[in-house]
Amino acid sequence: MKRNCLALAALLAVLLALPLVLDRYLLSVMILILYFAFVGQAWNVLMGLCGQLSLGHALFVGLGAYTAAALYQHFGVVPWLGMLAAMAVCVAAASFMGWLAFRFGIGGTYFALLTIAFAEFTRIGFEHFGWVGGSGGFFLRVTQQDHVDLLNLRGHPALFYYLALALAALAFALSAWLLRGRAGFYFRAIRDNEEAARAAGVAVLRYKLYALQISAALTALAGVFFAFYYNNLFPEQIFHISRSIEIILAPIIGGIGTLFGPVLGAAVLTALSEGISQLLTLSGHEVPGVKQILYGVALALAIMFMPGGIWPAIARRLGFRREDGGDDDAA
Repeated sequence: MKRNCLALAALLAVLLALPLVLDRYLLSVMILILYFAFVGQAWNVLMGLCGQLSLGHALFVGLGAYTAAALYQHFGVVPWLGMLAAMAVCVAAASFMGWLAFRFGIGGTYFALLTIAFAEFTRIGFEHFGWVGGSGGFFLRVTQQDHVDLLNLRGHPALFYYLALALAALAFALSAWLLRGRAGFYFRAIRDNEEAARAAGVAVLRYKLYALQISAALTALAGVFFAFYYNNLFPEQIFHISRSIEIILAPIIGGIGTLFGPVLGAAVLTALSEGISQLLTLSGHEVPGVKQILYGVALALAIMFMPGGIWPAIARRLGFRREDGGDDDAA
């Protein structure tokens, strides 16, 4: 345990110092890694801990992004308050979707299809929602990047780097707390055997809803970050199923149900994607869909050679152990 804490503290110290030595491009790559680590951790709460597969998590990214962006653009509400509103909207949406699914016994593949359906009809709705630009896109006011405005999340990329780092650290700490708490034990009991958990007295419906609500609230924060980092929103882009697939790839490749898995998966996938893109740019060639091809190959290789994910295999070699007796996580 002591070695785990020292390793985590060293990693955090390195991450805090990186903006001092990285150029703007490499800093943007690190922001992407931290963003995908955060949303991967948020999805991991639902799937990795509770065993509920969502393939439409872009729903919560989009709802969170549009809620905070619209409040800022139309009413001047600062994004910090917009985050609270975004979380409330996403928790409400998750509660309705979860009640509809879990109350009537919709699980497994059918729950996954339900999440896709919710994301798709929300996308269609926003494409015809003129108040937020419809299919033409919604654009936030952009100010001088060299001037840091923390209140309105405006400034140099270093501001967004530290914000992404704070979000990733928040999701990591929350996941670690859940793993060690009563809720985490109930989540894993439901994941491993729902009927046995119900027979043991676990309020299955309630805790499945809790997992979905926590995951949705965290993902809403990712949506707010996305909106104020990129300053433009398009329904076809943010609600699309490809966005959901990007969210789930990091924890799947890194290790579902682990703490470091989503972080490692995000680092590997983003580094590979950006590296291949840079090589193709330097060579003067352009390969359409190379990012999707790369993700597919990485996923296939992980499933074939490391079905539990990259991190559990590394953790075993390094001798890390979980507090709950497992050997696939350094938490």
